Order: sequence, then C-alpha cells, then structure tokens
Amino acid sequence: MSPGAPLTGRPDGAPLIPDGLDATLVLLRHGETEWIREGRFQGSAENPLSALGRRQAALAGERLARPHASPAMPVPGGMPRELVHSSLGRTTETAAAVASAIADLGGDAPLPALVSEPGIREIGQGVWEGEKIEEIGRRWPDEIAGWRRDPIAMQAPGGETLRAVDARVRPALARALDELGRDYPRGTTDRPQVHGYSGVGQAAGQPWSILVGHDGVFKVVMLALFDLPLAKFWSFSLGLTGISVVEIRGGRPVLRAHNWTGHLAPIEDEAAREAAERRATSGAM
Repeated sequence: MSPGAPLTGRPDGAPLIPDGLDATLVLLRHGETEWIREGRFQGSAENPLSALGRRQAALAGERLARPHASPAMPVPGGMPRELVHSSLGRTTETAAAVASAIADLGGDAPLPALVSEPGIREIGQGVWEGEKIEEIGRRWPDEIAGWRRDPIAMQAPGGETLRAVDARVRPALARALDELGRDYPRGTTDRPQVHGYSGVGQAAGQPWSILVGHDGVFKVVMLALFDLPLAKFWSFSLGLTGISVVEIRGGRPVLRAHNWTGHLAPIEDEAAREAAERRATSGAM
C-alpha cells in the first residue's frame, strides 16, 4: 500500500466492505488459557486453552451449531460458509470445537471450510508476553499506563503498534468479506431498516461466516468494520468465548449482538452452586 493511501485493505483503495454486500460476520473470542488463568499477558505468544477454556469452547460450539435454538441468534439459516481463525493455537483449538459441534449435527449440507488467518492473530505485546499483570505494573509503570490511556501513542516495549495491527487486519477482513459476497446477489439499503417491521433482517439463504480471534485484535476488527478511528480502541470488548454478530446490510455494517455469553450459563450455575455450598459449610450468610 502506498504512503497516504486509505487504509481499506484493498490495493485499489475501494471500500473495505464491498458495495451492496448482504452477509453476516460472527466474531467468537477463544476460551480461557493457562496464562489468563494465571493472570499473565498473552499477546501473540502461544499458550494452550485451560481445562475451563476447553469446556467454554465446547459450549460455544454447541451454541453456534444451533444458532436458532431459543433464544435465537440473529444469523441467517444454513451453515456458515467459513470458520476463519487466528493462526495461534488457542483460537485454532476453539475453532476446532465449533467445527466438531457443527459436524455432529450431520445432514447433507457442506461443512464450513476451516481457514487459518494470521492477519487476525492477537496484538504482539513484546516483552510483556508471559509476564504477570502486577509485574508489568511494577517494572513498566509508565508504559502500561500509557497503553491504557492512549494505545496509539504507546505500545509494549518490542510490541506491535495499533497502526501495524490495523494494516494486517484489513486485508484479512477484505478476503473474508469477498468470500461472503461470492456468488450471492448484491443488496441495497433502500428497504426497511428498523427491527420490528416486516422485511428487516437477513434473508434465509444469506451467507455468513465465523471469525475466531482475540479480544485485542477484535477491537481493531470492529473499528475497521464501522470505520471508527483507532483512538476508540477501548470501546469494544469481548469476554471469553463471547460472541458478537455484525450484519452487513447493503454494504453497511449493523451491530446485531455484542458479547453474547449465555452459552456459559452451565459453568456459571456450577460456580454459583459451589459458592453457595462453601457459604453453607462456613456458616456465612
């Protein structure tokens, strides 16, 4: 991309979202990892899902395999076209859990393609990777404070800048969006736009795909999709295996759901029961 060219992810400077595209993108964050459990920064370093993370991924897979079970998710009917995942192991494992749940449904429909996409790997955090949060605060107090206040001006020592992350995210998004638009007719915004009225929402056969990634990189993905400045980086967040749904309506993105985590209710219910049992045993109110 030449200096000064618009950051679209396309060499010709065309809009990131193809004109008239009707499609849906589902964003899924990976499950808990060993380093998250230990309170360590991850960045683009490899570390595996924890036992809890594997269970979270399995529950997310079951939810996405049956998206129209009550309460229905706002996605079209039919199979997702692709399962695009970051090239890191924790997202690969989470995507595999989703693919396994979809395959278990059986049927004659082709299964979604599994696509490893390095462009949506997590933000590189340099020397902070593997360090505990409190240790980072002790050794790099000014840098971590700067990252939290102004992530454009400050990054981890040896880490990626947000502009560098944005530059690799956009081509990855462009490829996924182009695949969604392949062989599907273009739509228009000249139709009802307010939900609750007839004719609003996705058509039954509209294409959709799932992106499996990370909280940090998904912040950048959301800003790119909604054409927001990188200064708004802290505006979006996803919990572990949180699900967000972006409908693209006639080339215009619409946020339909954000950080959907209802599939984790069995884990949360167990934790609540265990806490209640501990209180009963201790005699605390």
